[in-house]
Amino acid sequence: MKTMQITNIKIKELKEYDKNARTHPKKQIDLLAKNIERFGFTVPVLIDKNNEIIAGHGRIMAMKQLGKDEVPCVKMENLSDEEVKALRLADNQLGLMSDWDMNLVIEELKGLSPEMLDLTGFDKDLIIEADEKDDEVPETPEEPQSKLGDLYELGEHRVLCGDSTKIDDVERLMDGKKADMVFT
Repeated sequence: MKTMQITNIKIKELKEYDKNARTHPKKQIDLLAKNIERFGFTVPVLIDKNNEIIAGHGRIMAMKQLGKDEVPCVKMENLSDEEVKALRLADNQLGLMSDWDMNLVIEELKGLSPEMLDLTGFDKDLIIEADEKDDEVPETPEEPQSKLGDLYELGEHRVLCGDSTKIDDVERLMDGKKADMVFT
């Protein structure tokens, strides 16, 4: 196995892969930037022989956000085009195939300060201690606020108190548009 050579390269010399299938929401980039500020740049960017990014698009976006002009890189010069494509996909996909032992995650999170907890990307609600109030179910009112046929518009979202098995209700809810997601 060849030893990795890490070299700092100017971001402007790197080429983004125009078919990068991985998306990076702003929340993720903000969190990556905070982690880089706190812990440093811990995982080098992988690039091919032409300085095209194999893995690390999000980290580069975070570095740009921080106003940095270079990043640590490992040049993967000996890979074929097919190997580069496979590595690019595998680098993102393989981590998604693992699961979390949530009991251990919660135990670890409980040992962190609020500042460190914010850097993890985990929801703080995971560590809130359960109490009896969590199990209280309010009484059903005699006269409900929502009634069959009520349609609510929440920004670009619509919620109908109706029957998803009735075409008239579905058509009223959808208003001639197609849904990105349906929860019935």
